[in-house]
Amino acid sequence: MKNPETGEPMTSCTIIVRDANALTRPIHDRMPVVLDKADIGRWLNGEAGSELLRPVAEDRLRMWPVSRRV
Repeated sequence: MKNPETGEPMTSCTIIVRDANALTRPIHDRMPVVLDKADIGRWLNGEAGSELLRPVAEDRLRMWPVSRRV
């Protein structure tokens, strides 16, 4: 990404979200996309598209209660 005022390269980050999977749906209706390791390079190199932006399988996540102070 380039700074529109200076044209200098900028470091940026985006969190892509989609509909929640069955595990996280009771907490929120959206969740971040989690890429498989095999797909990271393809995504970063622009060799893959939106087909990778799917909810992560429930068996790849773990949940446990935390304090509201978190």
